[in-house]
Amino acid sequence: MSGAGELQIVQHPPEDFVMRVQDLMTREVHSCRADDSLEAAAQLMWDHDCGCIPVCTGGDNGASKMIGVITDRDICMHALFEGMALRDLHVRDAMAKDVRVCHPGDSFAQAEKTMQEARIRRLPVIDEKGTLVGMISLADLARLAARERTHPRKDITETEIGDTLATICGAPTWSLVV
Repeated sequence: MSGAGELQIVQHPPEDFVMRVQDLMTREVHSCRADDSLEAAAQLMWDHDCGCIPVCTGGDNGASKMIGVITDRDICMHALFEGMALRDLHVRDAMAKDVRVCHPGDSFAQAEKTMQEARIRRLPVIDEKGTLVGMISLADLARLAARERTHPRKDITETEIGDTLATICGAPTWSLVV
């Protein structure tokens, strides 16, 4: 606590400072393995209040290579179409294997562009070895944009977040030929 007459120093980042994914990403990310049951993956999602879990070669929170992601929707749709209980189905059969990722040193603009192009709201963060090190979401970027609303220099704006969300939620650009 500073007393009367004490000088308080407030440091501001340099003008050319750019925040990176590593500055905002969630570092404690729970993961599952491809041979886990869908029941185990769903339980992880429930326990940790998330709808997307990376699938890795090792155990929960271990330094392991990411090989896919599974969402709550993936679990529901796979169980529906297979007509089996979650405990009898495996993550490897329902997970997405073609996964978009970003890196800790990427800018928010790069991460947002990847989300927009892939039409996804969550992006795993991997290091140069392919090891899962975090997760960044559109919600993380939106919270940052809201905090920066009054700052003269912004790393990301609410308008950019709105545009990305509109793209993600919009109609697909592909069409089904019958």
